[in-house]
Amino acid sequence: MELNCKDFKIGKCEGQKIVDGELMPLMLQPPQSERGDIGLLVSAINKNKEWFEQVLLKNSAVLVRGYDVKKAEEFNDIIEEFGWDDIRYVGPAPRTHIYKRVWTANEGPLSDFIYYHHEMVLMSEYPKKVVLYCEIPPEEGGQTPFVPSFKVTERMMKEFPELVEELDEKGLKYTFTALSKNDTSSMRGRGWEDAFATSDRTQAQTRAKVMGMDMEWMENGGVNIIMGPRSLTKVFQGRKGRRMWFNTIVGMHGKELSSATMADGTELAAHFVRRCEQIIEQESIQFKWEAGDVLFLDNLALLHGRRPSSSPRKVLVATCN
Repeated sequence: MELNCKDFKIGKCEGQKIVDGELMPLMLQPPQSERGDIGLLVSAINKNKEWFEQVLLKNSAVLVRGYDVKKAEEFNDIIEEFGWDDIRYVGPAPRTHIYKRVWTANEGPLSDFIYYHHEMVLMSEYPKKVVLYCEIPPEEGGQTPFVPSFKVTERMMKEFPELVEELDEKGLKYTFTALSKNDTSSMRGRGWEDAFATSDRTQAQTRAKVMGMDMEWMENGGVNIIMGPRSLTKVFQGRKGRRMWFNTIVGMHGKELSSATMADGTELAAHFVRRCEQIIEQESIQFKWEAGDVLFLDNLALLHGRRPSSSPRKVLVATCN
């Protein structure tokens, strides 16, 4: 596919890597050396929607930099221009609605590392695209690292071929504990009432069932949410037949509020999970946020996370199909 486009210029940023012949992230800038305004960016998107989607599918991550995107409303204009369907976030991260399709990213403490994940990986419906906008970059840390998911599968298959196939065949079971109300002191502090948009237990249970979840109520008003069986890997159309590491065993295995086991309840080997964590980190890619950056991620191809950072840091998000 031809990368050249007269309405964008290919740029370079610190941390870029070439993975299987593809530059990640691909950085797009205004065609001229000076910074562009939001109108120029929206116009460029309007004229090149199909090209942009093909580039995102090919490179998995596209960083748009050098445009004066200054606020949530302008970020929303960018998302709206593509015409992608909105998908409401469902998950444990505390988030606040900002404007139309724009939300805060995880509001958990900036001192915490948010582990690599495909957005809404455990849901029956998950977004194809995650789009992040940096309104206020941190002075230190706070990067949004991402990982080509197929590379994790390739390396785990080389080291644990039989176990990977067994887990894919049997499936995985996840258990997560959610309190009643939001707790922003935790990166997984979203309460079930907010997550299911109701304080009625029966209604929450009905909505959970639709999403493939079972619920066990606790005396303190919280709930244990059980999900499974879920696959270990997935192959998605248009992504070269690559087998994506589409799970969250490292993020949930053996944690205080969560667990990950085989679907039949058999514990996962600690060394298997630990080695997976090492491989994911080794394959990670990151850059330093700049004000006005807009990062497009193919959620079916990339895991992403958040490094600990100084304050302030303001990154907003939209999830799309």
